[in-house]
Amino acid sequence: VPPIKRNQRQRRFLHNARGLANYVHFDALYEAYLNAALILLDLNAPLDQGNPYVHSRNQEGFGTYGGPHLLTLVTEVATRALKAVWFQKWFVHRRLRPEAFGGRIHVHLTGQRDYDMIDSEVLESRAVKATQERFGTFLLPQAFPEGSPLHPAYGAGHATVAGACVTVLKAWFDESFVIPDPVVASTDGTELVPYTGADADRLTLGGELDKVAANIAIGRNLAGVHWRTDYSASVRLGESVAIGVLRDQVRVGHEAATFGLTKFDGTRMTIDRKSTRLNSSHER
Repeated sequence: VPPIKRNQRQRRFLHNARGLANYVHFDALYEAYLNAALILLDLNAPLDQGNPYVHSRNQEGFGTYGGPHLLTLVTEVATRALKAVWFQKWFVHRRLRPEAFGGRIHVHLTGQRDYDMIDSEVLESRAVKATQERFGTFLLPQAFPEGSPLHPAYGAGHATVAGACVTVLKAWFDESFVIPDPVVASTDGTELVPYTGADADRLTLGGELDKVAANIAIGRNLAGVHWRTDYSASVRLGESVAIGVLRDQVRVGHEAATFGLTKFDGTRMTIDRKSTRLNSSHER
């Protein structure tokens, strides 16, 4: 592909792995979920039936169980998720990045140092050979010019924040709501076109939110800075953080509110005052 001159550049919608990897290079960590919240509020997407104002004829939520409450919660769980995962990174796992592992493969195969603990299945893999043939090195290619971040790989900050923020959104809205008039990026990313897949009439709010979490987390894997399990484990950590925050909201509020949501493992759960009291008693 010939290089694109600066005056020829065109803004594009996300449509491939390269674009997604670039997005998660520069995004604010809760940006995608704040955008999702704003879009859903603008769509007037139906709220979860446990919202205390859903059935009210003369009141509506605002500072509690309304739009401003939701927007602050998305931010709140993001910062709590980061603190939780940073503890895991530094005080528990200290897992090396894929880039660092690629460096060990390189020095092993070039005879600079012996890492005999590296499995032969990795050393003799097609991926390692293809990398050397294309780049003249066994080092792992990186989407980010500066390489991977300097903090440990496990868990992943993006994935943990994704799990937390998406859990809040799934709890807040009716997950069964079908997204109206879905669109998808064209093959070159220059425009949005109607989505006409066989499941076009079954794209639910809950399913699409799960996709947002997966896409953002996997985007960091595609960039080469995370392992697959950094994503799969971390979204569940973020989910646990958000569930704890939602329990706090139910416990300290004056309204008789509940949250119903589908977890990433497919199970349903309800957060209400009764379950919160039982959970708190059990933890003590």
